[in-house]
Amino acid sequence: MKEYQNYINGEWTPAISGKTTDIINPANGDVIGHAALSGKEDVELAIKAAKESFYGAGEWRRMPAQDRADILFKVADLLGEAKPELSVIETENHGKPLRESEADIDDVIHCFKYYAGLITKPCGGSYEVNDGFGPMHSYTIHEPVGVCALITPWNYPLLIAAWKLAPALAAGNSIILKPATITPASMVVLFDIFEKAGIPKGAANLILGPGGLIGNELAESKDIDCITFTGSTVVGQSIMRAAAGNVKKIGLELGGKSPSILFPDIDIERAVEWAMLGIFLNQGEICSAGSRIIIHKSIHDEFVKRFVERANNMTIGDPMKNPDIGPIVSEAQLNTILKYIEIGKKEGADCLCGGERHMADGCADGFFVRPTIFDNCTSDMTIVKEEIFGPVVTIQTFETEEEAIAMANDTDYGLAGAVFTNDHMRAIRVVKEIRAGITWINCYNPCFNEAPWGGYKMSGIGRDLGVHGLEEYQEIKQINDSLDPGLPGWYTN
Repeated sequence: MKEYQNYINGEWTPAISGKTTDIINPANGDVIGHAALSGKEDVELAIKAAKESFYGAGEWRRMPAQDRADILFKVADLLGEAKPELSVIETENHGKPLRESEADIDDVIHCFKYYAGLITKPCGGSYEVNDGFGPMHSYTIHEPVGVCALITPWNYPLLIAAWKLAPALAAGNSIILKPATITPASMVVLFDIFEKAGIPKGAANLILGPGGLIGNELAESKDIDCITFTGSTVVGQSIMRAAAGNVKKIGLELGGKSPSILFPDIDIERAVEWAMLGIFLNQGEICSAGSRIIIHKSIHDEFVKRFVERANNMTIGDPMKNPDIGPIVSEAQLNTILKYIEIGKKEGADCLCGGERHMADGCADGFFVRPTIFDNCTSDMTIVKEEIFGPVVTIQTFETEEEAIAMANDTDYGLAGAVFTNDHMRAIRVVKEIRAGITWINCYNPCFNEAPWGGYKMSGIGRDLGVHGLEEYQEIKQINDSLDPGLPGWYTN
């Protein structure tokens, strides 16, 4: 039985209270470990360690960028060596099929390599300025923000942690990572790798435990200079309110209810394949999932027929055996999904497939739900408006381009969206009208470390990934250097 502990100031430690919580394998309900259930005192220790690391010793932030890069490249190499072990750990703890865990770890490795390389590239700028105060040189430099708290979700435990850790550490910050309570397993391996790679004590800290308590303590603390969070909109709002105390820098990647617009000129078989990837990848536990299909009436019947056939034929079972669909991450999340399915049925949507817990094929003790497709949906239905975070998709129809755009934007969220059409001019025209931060044309879900990731409206503020992801963990300092040895001569007396 594995014991998952905090990593504070370079030491593995249990929670001060001694309390732990069970870690469950969602495929069979078995307890696979116990994780520290930290409290306020543990949070204070982590903040103290990170603060001393940054403002006291300053070893990591003062380290030349190339040296930091070398350590992060070593992290990537060690992750590569640990990939077989990490893939199994991620699948056992989260429930995603093994091949998806393996793909996630490949992305994690690339993410650390990307930011290790980026931090040594030119940044800042110099500016031609007027000579009202004599000749001057004006320029900017990028500096680390300070002590950064990073709060990550359970749907991509290792990958989304890397999206935050790699740029935050590359920039020279000292960090505190708080992963989701139910999926800490891969984080323990990652922080062991940090130690082996040579990240100094206190520069990287891991704290496990309840999100509400720890997240609030981190957000309210005046010793935290920056906080970033990926998760639900409701929790993001509470973090934003708490962070106002010292006006700390904040980044939020929140919920989504993302549309896919399908025009009548598409290759239907190809659109079905991408629609499946959009909603059923990772059991639909993706903030950017294509959970709303908005399709032209003329192709509705043919598309739906093929979509339902494919969904009904998906394999469900032990994620270690690489089925199409693994278990939902927890019993609580399974019950949430089943609740939404019942609401959809009661509100009059037609449940064409799925719509129930999957108990066959040795799955009775796990948290499995069948891929679910709802047809004849309307914009006022709960299942169309609210994020479900599971393998549940709704279908609506349209007749005009303007109607499709209006339906796509009829949501509080603005994380992602897609357009499927062979008319490229229409594709660009429509995608520019979709109020979302991430969009696709004739595809769904590809994500790249080099490109920014984040949303509009209630899907959050700020960006992960790309150059913008690094800038989330940097401050820009303006420096004005006088080149005139004489007096400014501004006053006559």
